[in-house]
Order: sequence, then structure tokens, then C-alpha cells
Amino acid sequence: MGNNVLLVGSVPFDTVEDVMRNCSEALGPQLQAIPDGEVGERRSWVLRLSYQVFNGHDDLETVKRPQRVNGVEQLMPRSRDDVWLFRVKPGVETVRFGNPGYRLGYAKDAVNSYFVFKTLREKGLIPKGQRFQISMPMVNSVIRPLTFPEAADLARIRPGYEEAIAAELDAILAAIPHQDIAIQWDCAWEVSAVYNKPEGYPGEGDIETHTAPIGRLSKRLPADVALGFHFCFGTFGGWPRFAPADLGRAVDLVNAAVKATGRNVDWVHIPALDRSDDAFYAPLAKLDVGQARVYLGLIHSMDSFPQRLAAARKFLPDFGVAAYCGFGRIPPEEMPKILQDHKNALRLAGLQN
Repeated sequence: MGNNVLLVGSVPFDTVEDVMRNCSEALGPQLQAIPDGEVGERRSWVLRLSYQVFNGHDDLETVKRPQRVNGVEQLMPRSRDDVWLFRVKPGVETVRFGNPGYRLGYAKDAVNSYFVFKTLREKGLIPKGQRFQISMPMVNSVIRPLTFPEAADLARIRPGYEEAIAAELDAILAAIPHQDIAIQWDCAWEVSAVYNKPEGYPGEGDIETHTAPIGRLSKRLPADVALGFHFCFGTFGGWPRFAPADLGRAVDLVNAAVKATGRNVDWVHIPALDRSDDAFYAPLAKLDVGQARVYLGLIHSMDSFPQRLAAARKFLPDFGVAAYCGFGRIPPEEMPKILQDHKNALRLAGLQN
């Protein structure tokens, strides 16, 4: 299949069929894999896990929850200050999650979405050979200081959550043909942490802290399952959540993550700011990702797209294009323009097949 453009994951249409029909019609053969749009509550990325998984867990105490509106409970945070916070209850050394394979919802949704994918492919609406992309937030992007502020709690929760993700993977691999699957690890907190070492959280700014679970989980994937990465500067509360001076630390993390997998990686996605200066892109020359296709998140602010494209190509001559993140927090009515921006980006980059 094509590999010139990547859809990071979330697409704000109502159904999986809407997502796959619209995205395949717009970008079809250019895509290596097609996502299900992370429809419904997955549009909120990791925020849904607070009320679906953590709130009410026997071993966790809810410290803070979003403010009520007109006396009605709110499940979804409305700002960076209006969030869920949790801590481990006294005496609990390891938090574990029951109903393995289904507790987090990724496997259940993947199996349901795969039926739509397979049906549309049989009808010729998805090209043969294209994979179904399943995007899953990495462990430390879920179990992070932003949600679990007591530093000692991270080590009590992360192993159990990794175990739960592993069970979801096993359920996916058991239900869907491997040659049809592409797993994408989403890493946002990992990027933020290595750029902005959090005070009071020992080791949290170290790359090795974040590549260890990547390595363990990636090694569970059979060789015939495709693997990709999405690295992110964050979008909750507005994009970017933080704006680094350059891509240096991101490149270091990408290189280490790919190495940690111990296997072939099919793609890595790296975001880009509204910058066209050489200093921002220069670290791309140090990328060491084997045969992985690199996608740069240049599809935004399209008036300056050619300048950013030219600056990046000075240091990485060959790459595909993508947006800086998924579109789950974008109004659905903006999607036609966004898909057209993707087609325009392919044309401007000379990447049309």
C-alpha cells in the first residue's frame, strides 16, 4: 500500500463506517493503514479512562473530579484545571485490573471496528492490502503525574496497567488476522516528560523510563503485525500543550523507542510546530529508525506549509506527511477541509502516486 500520508487516529465522525468511508475516499491508496477514528468516548484519548476505569476501582481513591454544571455530574474535563485526580489507597502495593482483555475497551472496540473494515474492503471501498490501524496510548501516557500526582503511586499502578494493555493486545491478536493489523503506540506524556523533567518524580525525565514498557509490549507482537508510533506535544487545552525549542529531545526518544522494540518498525510520526527555521528541524538528521517510514506533522497552517516542508527536507530528505495529531477535539464540520488539506499537502510535497 501507499505510505505517503498518515492519519494519526481520531476522526470526529459519528461512526466507524463514516470514518473509513470518508478517509478512504479522500486518501485511499496513499494510506498504509486506516484507523477507525476512535469514535465515541475514545475521542477524548486517555481522559475517558478516568471515569470508565479508575473511578470506582477498589484500590484507588478519587481525589478530584470535574466540577458539576447546573448540578449535573461531568465526566469529561473541560480544562487543564478541571480534571480527575486519583491516589492509591493506603496499604495497596500493586494496583491490578480485572476482566483481562476487556477492562480497558481497546480489544472490544477493535474487534467491532474490524468487522466494518473487513466489510468495506470486501465491497471495494478500502483497498486490498491496507491494514486496520489500532491506536493505543502507551502505559506512561495513561499512568502519569497529571492524573496520579503522588510520585510513589506511579510504580504501584504502571505494572498492573501494562499487564492490562498486554491482555488487550492478546485479545486483539486472537480475534483479528495478523496481516490485517497495524498497532500504533501513542506517546504524549513521554515526549513532555523528557523535555520538561517533572520535579519530584525521580526518573520521570529519563528516556529509559518510557522506553522500557514500549520494549516489553512491542516484543509481544508477532512479526507479521505492523507497528507504528505517534509522538505528540499534546492537544488538551489547546495545541501544542508545550512548544520545544527544537526536535532534539524528541529525536532521542524516537531513536530509543524504535531500538527498544527489538523488531522492525513500520512508521514513526513526529509533530512539527509552526516553525520554518533550520534550528527546529536540524535534529532530524540524527534519526536512526531503520526502515521505518517517517511522517512529519506538517499539515496545519497551510499557508506556511511549503516553507516548513523545505526546512525539514534539508535534514530529512525523504518523509511522508501527516497532521500534528488526531482530530478528536476538532468539530466534525471541519473534517472535509482537513482531508482536503491532506490532499493539498501531498500535491505540494510531490508525493502523489
